[in-house]
Amino acid sequence: MATRLTFSLARPQNQEAVLVSADEALQLSAPIAEEFDEELPITASEITTEQEELPPLPAAEAVPVVRPKFGWVSPQYTVSRSVTLDPATLAANRCVAIDQQAPELDAYRVLRTQILQRTRQGGGNTIMVSSALPGEGKSITAINLALTFAREFQQTVLLVDCDLRRQSVHRYLGYESDCGVIDYLLNDQPVPELITWPGIEKLTIISGGRSLGESSELLGSARMKDLVDDMRLRYPERYVIFDLPALLDGADALAFAPLVDHIVLAVREGSTPIDDVKRSIEMLPQGKLLGLVMNRHQGPPIKKRK
Repeated sequence: MATRLTFSLARPQNQEAVLVSADEALQLSAPIAEEFDEELPITASEITTEQEELPPLPAAEAVPVVRPKFGWVSPQYTVSRSVTLDPATLAANRCVAIDQQAPELDAYRVLRTQILQRTRQGGGNTIMVSSALPGEGKSITAINLALTFAREFQQTVLLVDCDLRRQSVHRYLGYESDCGVIDYLLNDQPVPELITWPGIEKLTIISGGRSLGESSELLGSARMKDLVDDMRLRYPERYVIFDLPALLDGADALAFAPLVDHIVLAVREGSTPIDDVKRSIEMLPQGKLLGLVMNRHQGPPIKKRK
């Protein structure tokens, strides 16, 4: 039986830095401790891991202006459409960082601060979020980090769903995706036509589009590189967060990893085998790993919008 990762901390050897979220400053288990050489501050990140099968969600009504909720505002974005997000759907699907009263919000604020400090020191504004295995909460981590980044007064953020086989960002947020990254890669659709504004100041989203069975070649293609480079250079003050498939669930994330500046891995407490975490870290390009985010809970399937 494989040893399970139940603790976290620290800086791995031969990597720049590690962010880890957990409830308490626990000692590392022996197999993991050998991989780390320095403890770092940690905090709790209580979020629900995603399900492998996600039911479709109905389309949200497109509107020109969104009524402020939870402090939301409605600036004018030159995007193809805007959608309304339902707070009850967001809460049910653990997209908690939009709610000022959510107990998990402080954890994401700490993670945001740590990421901002490290990226501002080392440069780079493109971040890939992945995991070792499916179902570890990487999409929820990407969404909540994007929502938290959008609350940083100096930053704008673009969230891009690059899990082209099992897109879930739009489903967690509760709106229908009719175009996205696939349409740019295969149909030369202009990027501005892919962007959705969800009614949250400083946040825009590009969905995946239709699902593909084989997507690793597209994610590692020259055209994908052009898209990432354009996002990196056109708005250097904007953070771009990419949601990718699990590293050990095909070649997609590995093909995409060289294109971004930084990488964050989601780990599910008490479930992810230590050997899989180590294998995933070893597969990554040298020096790109910002850290590990520990997710504490396994939750119910994604909730549909009523």
